[in-house]
Order: sequence, then C-alpha cells, then structure tokens
Amino acid sequence: MTAFISQDAPAKPQDRNVLSDGSSQVDFVLVWEEPQCLLDEESSSVSQDRRKWREKFLNKLKHSGLLLEQREVLQRKTRTCFVLLSAPWNVLCYYAEEIILRVPLQVVTSPIVNWSEQVLSRLSLRSPFSQDVPNPPPDYYTCQFRTNKLERFLGSEDQKNFFKMTQRHQVLYEILARTPYGSVKQGEVGIDRLLSEQVFTAAYPLHEGDFKVPDPTVPPQSLSLRQTLYTYWAKWCCWRRYQPLDHIRAYFGEKIALYFAWLGFYTGWLVPASAVGTLIFFVGFWLMATDVPAMEVCDSRNLIMCPLCNICTYWNYSSICVTYKVGLLFDNAGTVFLSVFMSLWAVTFLEYWKRTCSTLSHRWDCSQFEDIEERPRPEFAAMAPMTTKNPVTGAEEPYFPENKRFSRTLTGCMVILIMMIVVLMFLIAIILYRSILRIIIYKSGNKFVSLSAARIASLSGSVLNLLVILMLSRVYTSLAHTLTRWEMHRTQTKYEDMFIFKVFVFQFVNFYSSPVYIAFFKGRFVGYPGHYNTLFGVRNEDCGAGGCLIELAQELLVIMVGKQLINNVQEFICPKLRTWWQKKKIRPRPKDVKKEVGEETKGEVKGEAKGEVKGETKEEEQEEVSPWEADYQLLVCEGLFSEYLEMVLQFGFITIFVAACPLAPLFALINNWVEIRLDAQKFVSEYRRPVAERAQDIGIWFSILHCISHIAVLSNAFLIAFTSSFVPRLYYRYTKDSTLTGYINFTLASSPHNYSQQHMPCRLPQHSDNDKRTPCRSCNFVLVCRYRGFRDQDGKHLPEYYHLLAIRLTFVIVFEHVVFFIGRLIDMMVPDIPEEVEVKIKREHYMAKEALAENQALGKTMIPDEKDVRSKDLRQRAPRTSPPQSDSPPPNLKGIPEEPDTHGSC
Repeated sequence: MTAFISQDAPAKPQDRNVLSDGSSQVDFVLVWEEPQCLLDEESSSVSQDRRKWREKFLNKLKHSGLLLEQREVLQRKTRTCFVLLSAPWNVLCYYAEEIILRVPLQVVTSPIVNWSEQVLSRLSLRSPFSQDVPNPPPDYYTCQFRTNKLERFLGSEDQKNFFKMTQRHQVLYEILARTPYGSVKQGEVGIDRLLSEQVFTAAYPLHEGDFKVPDPTVPPQSLSLRQTLYTYWAKWCCWRRYQPLDHIRAYFGEKIALYFAWLGFYTGWLVPASAVGTLIFFVGFWLMATDVPAMEVCDSRNLIMCPLCNICTYWNYSSICVTYKVGLLFDNAGTVFLSVFMSLWAVTFLEYWKRTCSTLSHRWDCSQFEDIEERPRPEFAAMAPMTTKNPVTGAEEPYFPENKRFSRTLTGCMVILIMMIVVLMFLIAIILYRSILRIIIYKSGNKFVSLSAARIASLSGSVLNLLVILMLSRVYTSLAHTLTRWEMHRTQTKYEDMFIFKVFVFQFVNFYSSPVYIAFFKGRFVGYPGHYNTLFGVRNEDCGAGGCLIELAQELLVIMVGKQLINNVQEFICPKLRTWWQKKKIRPRPKDVKKEVGEETKGEVKGEAKGEVKGETKEEEQEEVSPWEADYQLLVCEGLFSEYLEMVLQFGFITIFVAACPLAPLFALINNWVEIRLDAQKFVSEYRRPVAERAQDIGIWFSILHCISHIAVLSNAFLIAFTSSFVPRLYYRYTKDSTLTGYINFTLASSPHNYSQQHMPCRLPQHSDNDKRTPCRSCNFVLVCRYRGFRDQDGKHLPEYYHLLAIRLTFVIVFEHVVFFIGRLIDMMVPDIPEEVEVKIKREHYMAKEALAENQALGKTMIPDEKDVRSKDLRQRAPRTSPPQSDSPPPNLKGIPEEPDTHGSC
C-alpha cells in the first residue's frame, strides 16, 4: 500500500510559494499595516494593545510548532508586514488526525460520466456540453488518517505532497482559529477576532501562481490548477460547457464545489421550465386576437366605470383594451398547466439533486462528514466552559449548556419577530404612498400624467419597495451574524444553518410580502360604491384597471429582474473597482527606496521553530511582486451565503408566483448563465483564496427549497382560484354561454342608486363638457356606473358569488391534493442514493476496516463502550492557554457532583 501514483506531465514553473529555505511550503499568510512614523503609533494606547496582542499571538503560533518568517514592504506612508506560516510534517500529522482528515488508500478506476453524455453516447453522438479538461484529479478510496498506520496510505513516503494543499490550509486555519491571545472568557481567541479588532488586516492562504496563461502558449498539461480553472471554467466562452467540478473541489474545497455543482444542476433544470413557461406566454398572443371577452372590452363604448379613488374621474371600460389584452399573456388557461408542471418540476428537481449530491459527497469523501467527522468549531472549542463525551465517537469534546443556548436562541427569535414587524410597517407605508401619490397626480391637472396615475404610482411603489428591501437586508444580515455567534453553536454546520435560518425567514417576509399582498389581499377589502373601506383615512387600494394579476406580474419583474440586474452589475463592476482601489492604496515601493529597504530589512525575519532565518535570496530581491503581495491586493472572499440566498429567493419567485409570470423561469435561466461565469471569475481571479471547507451537502438550503416547493403548490392554487379569471370563466362557460359571450357584463356589478344620484355626472345634451362632474340632482334620469364584483344594486352578494367561492375552495383542495400525491409518488420512485454509489460506500468501508484493523487490546482503548457512550457526565474545563503540542494526555478536568438535572446545574 506504499506505492506512489504519479502522472507524466511536462515540467511546471518553479513554485514561489515557499519560505527562504526554498523547500518549506507557505501554507498561510498573516498581514498587518503600520505607519512608517512609529511616534504616531506609539502615542496611541489602542495601537499598543494591538501590538501586544499580535506579539503574543505570534509567539503562541511559534510554540505550537509552526515555522514563521516575516517580510516587510514599504509603501509611501505605511509599512506592510507579512508573516509567512508553514506547518512541518509532525504538526500536519497531529492535526490531520485530530480534525479527521481523509487520505487515499487506493485509486478508483471507474470513469466519471455525466448522465447526458451516457444518453448521447448510446446514440453515438458527442455531447456539445462536454470538454476535455487537462490533468483531472484522480479519485481515491479513502479513510481517516492515523499516524500509526501511515505506511498503509497511498503515497506516504512523499511527505511534501502527501497532504493536499487544501488540507494543509485546513490544518493551519484550525491552529489559527483556536489559538488564544488574551482572556478566553472574554472571547480573545482566534484569528477571526484579531481581524475584527484590526490587529491583523488580512489572513489568507496563497493562490497557486498567476491565473493568466503564460505567453507563449504552453501545452494544456503544463497549466497550473488555477490556470486550468480560468481557461476551462471562468472564461465567457465556456458558458455552454460542463463545469470541471473535480478541479474546483481540488482547488477550493468541497463546500464551494458543491455550490457550483448545485448551481449548474439548477440551471440545467431551468431549461425545460423556461421552455414551457415561454410557450404558455406565447399562447397568450394567440388569445389576444381570438379571446371573446377581450373583444367585448374593446367594444364596450357605453360601459361607464366607477372611480378607482375618491377624487378619480369616471372612465370608460374600453380604455383598458390594450391592458386587458396584455393581461392575457399572463392570465390564461395555460397558467393552470404551468402551475401543475412547475410544482412537479420542483419536487422532481429536488429528488434528483439528492441523488447527485449523494454521488458527489461520496466521491469527495464527505458522505459521513456531519454525522461523524465534523469537529467542533475552533471558536466554540476555545470558549465553551465545559466538556462532555461525544455519544458517537466517545471522544471528550467542549460543551455549552443547552438551557443557556435555548434562552439565547429565544432572544434571537424575538429580534427576528421585531424585524418582521418593521418590514410590515414599511409595506403599509408603501401602500399608503401609492394611494397618496395617485391622488397627488390626479390633482396635478396634467391630463397626460393623470391618465397614467395608477400605473405611475404602482411602478414607483415597486421600485421604492425594492430599495427598501435591499436596505433592510444589509442591516439585518449584520445583526444575524452577531446573534448567531452569541448563541454558541457547536459545529460550523449548525452555526451556518442557524444563521441562514434567521436571515432567510426575514428575507422571505422582506421580499415576498409585497407580492403576497398584491396577489391575495389587494382589492379584496375595498367595499362597494358608497361604502368604501379605509385605512388611516385613505380609501383601501383597489386593483388597477387591468386587474391584480398584471400588477403582480409587474411587481415580480421589478423585484426579481431588478434585483438580478443590480446584483450582476455589482458583481461585475464593484469587484473591479474595489481591486483598482486596493492596488492604488497599496502602491508599490519607489525604486530609489526599494534598494534601501532591501538592505535595511535584510535579515528581518522572525523566528522559525529552529531559530531565525536571515537574509533573502537574490531571486527574491529581483522579483518585483511576491505571491503574498499579489494576493494581498485581491479582495476578501465574502463566502457563499449571499450567492445561495440570491438563488433560493429566485427559486421562490419562479415557483410560488409562476402562475402570474410564466417568463420568470426564462429570466432566471439567463441570469444563472451569467451568474456562473461571474462567480467563477471572482473566485479564480478577483478573490483571495478562501480556506477550503468540507461539506456533506448544501446544508439547510435544501430544507428551505423543500419548504418553498410546498408553499408554491398552495400559492399557485390560490392564485389560479382567487386572483386569475380561470375559475369565473370556467363557471360562465358551463352555466351561461360556452362561447363566453357576455362574460364581461357578468363580472361587473352596478352601483347603488343613492351613489349614482350623488356622484354620477349628467350626460344630457344640454350639459356642456365643463359640467360633466356636476351631480345628477336635476336630471330626468340617472346613469349607473359599473365596478368589478358580484353584487346587486343594494350592495349584497349575488348567489353567483357564493357558487364561485365554493368552486374556488374546491379547486384549491383538489389541486393541492393531486399535486402533493404525484409529488409523493415521485419521491418514492426516485431513490436518494444511486445503487452504484451504495456499492462504492460498502467497498470503501471494507477497505478502511482492513487498512485500520487493530488488535483486540488496542481496539478496546479506541472504541468506546456502549455504557461510556451513553454517559452524559459534564466536566468543568480547565483554562486553555494554547493548542496541544503533541500526543499528550488531556488536561485535568474537575468532575461535577451528580445531580438529578445536570443541564440545569451548569
């Protein structure tokens, strides 16, 4: 098992990411800036505290066994200090075993083929989406690393390359995150706290060389992994190609690779959804020319409609001819089929993603990560006040009392509730804004503007709502970070799940409150002429002349497409502007100063594990920009939360409200094609390299998507039943006239007689045009205005209203039961884990058992007894001053006397 696998490839450029000895790999870089004038800095007590914390932290790192070198670069006004960190072999082995890294046992020879390639290969066709990416990372059977079983692992004799670069980064970050620099009780632990306190300005692993392909062009096999990703993934010409997921995982880790795998999978599934939605949309064009009710609207010259607001004028129903026809593009019988299709599409998409995710997580050695392998968060491990045994592994782990966490979580929920109330207050404010703005426009006297008052008020309200949404999102996200950190969750997965849950609940209300109001509440509580309902003295909003569904489509397009455009512009322009500003701020050293600095700082290298390293090589002096300087000019990677949130909110728009906007899947597809390339370019060329993180799946985002798919079924059922004209048309077709002749008159009610006498203008020939608003008190007859509703002239509901209400409720029940039943059948028929993956999992378990087989005596010491596993005895933690140095026994722990309620006694 000691054979080393190597691939024949052309020689690659010399690695510059090394210490001055030319062999030790630079695994991490710490950076801080300080003014060249030390007198100004020394006068500040804050700067003195930062220097003290920094020196103490670096000393702790040195004592933990890391190799340190310091480099200094002079700018015009500041001095930038770089501390290069490298983990020697013994440190890597110790922490690899502690954080349960997985290492190779045997190469997997089975080829990895995409499902579409399999289908096309049977037809002897080449997939137009595939591409030959050079140097594919090999796939291995793996198991947990053990130092005493080192010789059984593949490539164990090559200490320099045995651990992957992403694994070295994980080890370094684990050490940095758990090393204290002050009082542990006050949370003075880890590099993240030091970055927030501005003790360090940056901490990052290095990229592997430049992303640009060298000139002259070299063979593809000679490209570095970063250059390969840029050439075969990040370029715009790769928009129709499959993503090189194994290369992404090898460079960025499993968590980022799973995000791009999910995004690509979701984008591919949007193709059939957008095709069906676009087809339904074009069916509306045919209905515009053939729909009988639309013809009746355009020919209704004598239908005088009641005013839509208190000071609005009467209007002719034929004036909305164009708007009514446009509404048929969104409101037609095809939307029922689209709603059923999208509901089943969402269920099927999630089921097949589970299969794909299980395949990827096994291939990437993460199928048991959350259950067994995930360690406590470094910050949690340093700050937790107690320890207890892990019920699965039997290992002693940090512990935080559940009752305290529950009280903190409850406080966080109260904050979420308050913020949701704030969102609803803004929603009410925007509703009042639309009503008041419509009145102001009508009073302006401008005839051209007055005719479009409702449309202007609605559109400007949508834009204002989008701005409010984006503003509140930023405020709450920062607040959620603080709350989640305070709750002290054990693992990174639980921490992120709780943070995501907090933010998404708020964002769900923030983004969807306005569409939900328009879809289900607007125009429902208006009243009828002479008896209108009011809100704060302002008459309740009624649906526009074209109905609420076209307003909902407008709101969705403004929020969804507007947000996508803003995000894409931000992702395309803002990183480039920020990179330009970062490079301008970090100006290169003047040439006359550079030589002087090289002489003065020669030998200013602070201690390694074996002593100080002095001097720099001539090659380093000749290089203008070192790798750590070049990466420092890049932007900080902001993580995947905002990327996931954008896509999940988009998923909600195209499923929950698809009945109102059939083009939503098409807009989502176009956006995602652009999104993949923008994100790829950011990670490869514009961001500092993030620390690789392991992940088993996409986390709580899957549960959120599953919940949205259920909400979408109910939402579309109510949209079709109560907001669209599908049910009234169906009722009229089967009870009145199958050709829908007279349908418009059927849906309009007449105003009460007393309202007509007080408000209806005279239409007699003797009245001039200037007297059109004069009430008909002296007229010989009264004209009656019409409004949408099923009421008699006394304002009471007609029998048809109750018939339609019963049919609508019945439709909702039948629709959701049928869709949920079919969705459940799909869930049962599609297994979560493919059969071939189950075989590989069993094979890997067998190989791991053979490789790590121990004698019975040793097995007893490593495998916890069932009695010990069930034990929940808690122990008070001793103060931890530094991370473990070697395989030493755990520190002494004080036992807590047994009490009936151990949690309550903590």
